[in-house]
Amino acid sequence: MQLQFSAPCIFGLEGICANELRFLGLENVRAENGRVLFSGDFSAMARANINSRYAERIQILLAEFTARSFEELFENVKAIDWQNFIGMSDAFPVKGSCLNSKLMSVPDCQKIIKKAVVSKLSERYMLSWFEETGAPRQIQFLIMNDRVSILLDTSGAGLHKRGYRAQANEAPIKETLAAAMAELAGVRPSHFVLDPMCGSGTILIESAMKALKIAPGLNRWFAAEHWSCVPTEAFEAERALAKSKINRDCAFRAEGYDIDPIALETAKHNAEQAGVADRITFAQRDIRDFVLPEGYCTVITNPPYGERLLDVSAAEELYKVMGERFVRAQGKRYTIITPDDDFEKIFGRKADKRRKTYNGTLKCQIYQFFK
Repeated sequence: MQLQFSAPCIFGLEGICANELRFLGLENVRAENGRVLFSGDFSAMARANINSRYAERIQILLAEFTARSFEELFENVKAIDWQNFIGMSDAFPVKGSCLNSKLMSVPDCQKIIKKAVVSKLSERYMLSWFEETGAPRQIQFLIMNDRVSILLDTSGAGLHKRGYRAQANEAPIKETLAAAMAELAGVRPSHFVLDPMCGSGTILIESAMKALKIAPGLNRWFAAEHWSCVPTEAFEAERALAKSKINRDCAFRAEGYDIDPIALETAKHNAEQAGVADRITFAQRDIRDFVLPEGYCTVITNPPYGERLLDVSAAEELYKVMGERFVRAQGKRYTIITPDDDFEKIFGRKADKRRKTYNGTLKCQIYQFFK
């Protein structure tokens, strides 16, 4: 069955996500605001779920249409061939969001979409009531500027939940964003990566997984694995293929420092769970004591800042220290994320490259220094 898929991602990472999906051999890949579209079969769906470092989830895009009334919404949703995905006993909850549209009541839209799906399935299965005790098919909708997208979530838990981070420090960076920072920093199998404010170790773990070619979804399950319409071998074959690509015969290594001993213990545990503990060394150290090592190294970090952990004056003092410690030198590259628009001024020099994105709900910029 040939399907259309949507891979929502953090704003600003659409190009990175699209390139990744193309590299995975997926078809008709095209980036849009906040998402990347592609097409394929159930094997393509499994491959994207298991291997994507930057997508937030993988959804089947069932339909897109314009609706300015509940009648239009009902008829267009009912026209979808729901019986291809939902069996007689399967659960099919509905959730979504509305923005700048005639239809702005999320609860009302949920009810109309649910009613339309029930109406279609009732006609196909000759049933008036559905017990919904089977594996869930999460129906999602987005109504923006009167344009409706109807989707079926195949991932379950968001793809940032790799399975290794049962614990995190007070303000962790999302795994998908950490992975994108590693990609932007150009992390390769031969690199030495440093994070002088590593917290729970996410940036270093994602860098190691990228360098060793460990697929981010290898150690977790996905909602679509429990669907009767999805062949069991689809996920089995893609998992086996992903495992065969792991490359532990590389020189990658990393070091992480933090002033919080509890955060460091969490980081060590997370690295063990991710299978990269042998590549990362963690130690307690203040950023003021940070000294660059000899030779080539890639520094990637998510410093605490005003809206997150420190007050503004403390954050600015930290940026000054970073500017002093992160000196311009051959073979030294720095990738830093912060929401502070004055970061470059306080840090002491202009970034060679900048990219706007989000860390949770915070507007941020990723600053890169490599010249």
